[in-house]
Amino acid sequence: MVWRRFRSNRPALWSLRLLVVLLGIAFFADFLANEKPLYCKIEGKRYFPVLADYGQALGWTNPDPQFLNVDWKDLEYERVWWAPVAYSASTIDVYNAPFKGPFDRQVVAEDRFWHWLGTDDLGRDVAAGMLAGTRMAMLVGVVAMSVACFFGIILGLLAGYYGDSRLRWTRVRLLANGVALVAAWFYGFAARSYALAESEWPPGELGKSILLGLVLLVVANVGASQLERFPLLARKRALPVDLLVMRAIEVLESVPGLLFLLAILAVIEKPGILDVMVIIGFLSWTSVARFVRAELLRIRTLPYIEAAQVMGFSEWRIIWRHALPNALGPILVVVAFGVAGAILAEASLSFLGLGLSIDQVSWGSMINKAREDFSAWWLALLPGLAIFATVTIFNLIGDGLAQAMDAKLNQ
Repeated sequence: MVWRRFRSNRPALWSLRLLVVLLGIAFFADFLANEKPLYCKIEGKRYFPVLADYGQALGWTNPDPQFLNVDWKDLEYERVWWAPVAYSASTIDVYNAPFKGPFDRQVVAEDRFWHWLGTDDLGRDVAAGMLAGTRMAMLVGVVAMSVACFFGIILGLLAGYYGDSRLRWTRVRLLANGVALVAAWFYGFAARSYALAESEWPPGELGKSILLGLVLLVVANVGASQLERFPLLARKRALPVDLLVMRAIEVLESVPGLLFLLAILAVIEKPGILDVMVIIGFLSWTSVARFVRAELLRIRTLPYIEAAQVMGFSEWRIIWRHALPNALGPILVVVAFGVAGAILAEASLSFLGLGLSIDQVSWGSMINKAREDFSAWWLALLPGLAIFATVTIFNLIGDGLAQAMDAKLNQ
């Protein structure tokens, strides 16, 4: 029923189709723009250079010594398949730098090497940069909203279902969890502050830190369960979860998001794009939490929840099997608008020169390059249109979902 109503909204449906195209471009960006062949045959041997790069990045294969520091366009091939764009986003063409426009005279050996959308100040192809920027925008949106949904769903669920009086913990359990969280932060993150400051987390370090925090929480709760056998330590007190979550939301929303981002990134010596994505997600959980809280306040009074409680089901079973699944549908609306906001936030930071390393390209960083030469109109126009179109797509999808899920509008 929801999908049928969504399909009747033509702008939202076409936006969803365009989103699928953007996701396809983001996923296959290296196969659409690359100075290396997609497939080639040299001296009777077949090679897949782009796929080989993925294998080397994952540590599955070693680089072929004969192809180190070679100019791929000068090799002799028996058969070769090239990418539609003959450059990657980081390829520097010194013969067409700086700022060669799409209609300017360019120095190229063949028409295949023409920079169809021009170059930037270093001679990097703008078409390849637009494709790489699509990947960056989709990645920022997905990662940031994944982080936002993780925190927002948990905190909104606790605030909406338990309120200020239904969640009761013993003092020893509250103390044990508090100590575990402090210890997890200190040993998992603060002790590795050198890696955070350098923005060079060794592989697996972030996962180890999160795993350490989960282990400490499990140990703390198991230990608290044993101590709760003593009557003096088994006294329970109500936790004002709703009050604490709502006050935290008010504090975060009282400060402009961009200002908060700049303040946090100023603490990190060399912020990277992963830092930007996580911080954007952490600052975006408030909208998800408020929406989940509102849904749970409604759902917890419905007859099927009361029936489950009368049947003696545990609180966690009621939450995860009955309450939460019925509250997740409307969250898609918040996620759609949240992705648009995350893309705009990343573009703003890249425009200011924050978050990305020198070899990384995004739509915001390309617009930043246009400030160096105001005659380079293509560097401002094309990424600007891409940001506008992508944000509009997600906003139209969010609006379509909101109308499709609003039963009052469809009666």
